[in-house]
Amino acid sequence: MLRTLRVDAVLVQAVIAGALSFAHLHDLAEAAGQDGWKAWAYPVSVDLLLVAAWRRMRKQGDNRAAWVWFVIALAASLGANVATAGLLDLNAVPAWLRILVAGWPALAFLGGTLLVHAPTHTEDEPTTPPAPVTEPDRVAPASAPEPITLERTPDPVPELPAPMPEPAPASAPAATPPVPVPPALLDHARKVADAHRAQTGTPIDPGTLRARLGVPAPLAASIAAQLA
Repeated sequence: MLRTLRVDAVLVQAVIAGALSFAHLHDLAEAAGQDGWKAWAYPVSVDLLLVAAWRRMRKQGDNRAAWVWFVIALAASLGANVATAGLLDLNAVPAWLRILVAGWPALAFLGGTLLVHAPTHTEDEPTTPPAPVTEPDRVAPASAPEPITLERTPDPVPELPAPMPEPAPASAPAATPPVPVPPALLDHARKVADAHRAQTGTPIDPGTLRARLGVPAPLAASIAAQLA
């Protein structure tokens, strides 16, 4: 499918303006003593500088250097157009104009180099301002550390077990009534006790008395109580 060609009026005007400016720059350079291929190189140099400055301004609108070189290239193009419009005798070009034409290559090379090699900052690469350099805070001299006092907590006093309640005093055994001792048995027991004292030097006890007499314990205790 063939695409229809659309003619842009702005593009046509640009081609016409470029061709006329190109021709005027060539004529001015040739009138200033630049003949042959050198006269054709001048309009190329002016247009290249103009395009480089325009591209730089599109990337960075606030670039002053790009604006300066754009104005210089535009002044060279407009100056050539006005000079070749009959206001200047191309057969008798003044010396100052010859000097400008001769020095233009070096000036255009300087401007193109500065525009191409200048740092660019696009919108995709935001620039961040450098962090301000702050002087380190002066650290006050460290004071001597305060002595640390350790508070010693008293050892816990072990709890003493509660005193056991004292047992109630046992009631005294009820006094047993004395066993009646026959008088004859008491006399015989006294003799046995005297013989035991004579032999041992100690009074006879109820146990021994019970064994010697062969009587029950209560009776022996009653006899010993009466002999004491």
